[in-house]
Amino acid sequence: MAGTRGYVNRRLHSLLGVIPIGIFLIQHLTVNFFATRGPEAFNAAAHFMESLPYRYVLETFIIFLPLLFHAIYGVYIAFTAKSNLSNFGYFRNWMFIFQRITGIITLIFIAWHVWETRIAIGFGWAELNYQLMEGILTEPFFFWFYIVGVISTTFHFSNGLWSFFVSWGITVSPRSQKIMTYASIIIFLAISYVGVRTLIQFAYGI
Repeated sequence: MAGTRGYVNRRLHSLLGVIPIGIFLIQHLTVNFFATRGPEAFNAAAHFMESLPYRYVLETFIIFLPLLFHAIYGVYIAFTAKSNLSNFGYFRNWMFIFQRITGIITLIFIAWHVWETRIAIGFGWAELNYQLMEGILTEPFFFWFYIVGVISTTFHFSNGLWSFFVSWGITVSPRSQKIMTYASIIIFLAISYVGVRTLIQFAYGI
């Protein structure tokens, strides 16, 4: 019974990391990328998302609850799962280690990001606009904190796609898994560019 529960939890953890959390990540990066078109474009995109009907219901059941389960179970995996890195040291073993490390970094980053944006806005301490992120990212420490956080998040998602496709039986053969490795690397580079480019825009206006 315990083994079955663990199997189900791992499958659910993997699924939620892609749907809906991964989809939300892409959407969030896309909305933020409007900053590269200037403050007005970003503010319009951000306010459109803020004005969506049933926003609080969507945030609770599509974002926060899945993210909470994924984070809690992910921390459990990070501190209990064992790799064979010391015995083999293959590429996938390193990806296993990096997945756990970036998971912890991503959790810290998201918690802080939510605190200084979503929670601050909810309590009326800040307004959702271009100037909010500009004020945060013009501080050198937070600029690099966000750089590390965004890259950790995009790696964790992209590398997690490989695990998702394997664990759900989509990529079974070695060839298909190799193709998925290349695909995940391309996805990582693409969405990392979007995230980092946005941060540079907020911080330096270029």
